[in-house]
Amino acid sequence: MTGRGIVDVNLIFKIAAVGILVSVVSQVLKQSGREEQAYLATLAGLILVLFWLIPCISDLFDSIRSLFAL
Repeated sequence: MTGRGIVDVNLIFKIAAVGILVSVVSQVLKQSGREEQAYLATLAGLILVLFWLIPCISDLFDSIRSLFAL
């Protein structure tokens, strides 16, 4: 992120959009009898969101470390 310590609102909207998209794709795939592909689509969405959140979590731990001067 930018080091501001505040989660960007755009990131929240991106995560929500990925969640909606993944749920629609998953439901369509399940209805067509492709449960394996639905599972993989859900897993891909989760991994994408985790890659977006890793820098935020790192910034959080850095802020906590500097707060307690560890």
